Amino acid sequence: MKLISVVVPCYNEQEVLPMFYDEIIRVTNSMKQEHPDIDFEFLFINDGSKDRTLEIFRELADKDERVRYISFSRNFGKEAGMYAGLKNAKGDFVVVMDADLQHPPAFLPQMYNYVKDGEFDCATTRRVSRTGESKIRSFFARLFYKIMNKISQTEIVDGAQDFRFMSRQMVDAVLSMSEYNRFSKGIFSWVGFRVQYMPYENVERPAGTTSWSFWGLFRYSLEGIMAFSTAPLSFSIFFAIFGAILSVLFAVAGIVTVFFAPAVGAALLVIGAMLLMGAVQLGCTGILGMYLGKTYMEVKNRPIYLTGETDEMYRERRKNDKK
Repeated sequence: MKLISVVVPCYNEQEVLPMFYDEIIRVTNSMKQEHPDIDFEFLFINDGSKDRTLEIFRELADKDERVRYISFSRNFGKEAGMYAGLKNAKGDFVVVMDADLQHPPAFLPQMYNYVKDGEFDCATTRRVSRTGESKIRSFFARLFYKIMNKISQTEIVDGAQDFRFMSRQMVDAVLSMSEYNRFSKGIFSWVGFRVQYMPYENVERPAGTTSWSFWGLFRYSLEGIMAFSTAPLSFSIFFAIFGAILSVLFAVAGIVTVFFAPAVGAALLVIGAMLLMGAVQLGCTGILGMYLGKTYMEVKNRPIYLTGETDEMYRERRKNDKK
């Protein structure tokens, strides 16, 4: 039997979880009829949800022994949720997907067909439209991919998602990158392997609201730039060159102006030079500080997540209560 682990990071998904469970069970039951040699486990990750997400996990674990879950002690973020799922998945193949049904379970049979014979190590979806997104959000998303692929040696496909069906070999490669500041889109691309991209139209959530705000996505994009590019470090050189050129121009302009309006020319020269050099220093210091901050987080070697409860702990507690 080949085991397929379905990893589902969740944060405040009480409204959509029952719908997701019904749909994933329908699809996986159909797959088992076609491929009797496969089985499934469903590993849910509760990323510090404040609603009934954990209670729903417990209810699902009571009625389905294939349901496993890990509940974090607090909110650590989706990246930590995906890492925890991959680390604890037992399957020969591992699927990572969201519970909001924007990653349609109906793709799983086709994904399995791509990966099962070893032709590909990963099958993933790639959005060809951004239906339902605001124009501003879509604009900045596309801009991020363009900038990222310009300044990074790791190509990140525009529209590629975290919805992935992976072989155990690829999962182990991803887990070998145990850095604290994680950017999975970049990690998935960096490890390489043979990837099949499946185009699909964007699907809106059937219930609930997304936990990703514009600023949350902006911070996440900065994580990606810092994790997979050293280009910002070279900005200090360009600032220095640009500052030197402007300083020469200010000097020339100041010298010329002094002959016509000595006081004004001297004042403008001094003020402009001070503002310019101050901006250059602040910019360089800020960039170096961001990288130093990343290094600081890495050398502390903190765990990526902490577990508050698991399905095993819950089932053991229920067994003890019955005694």
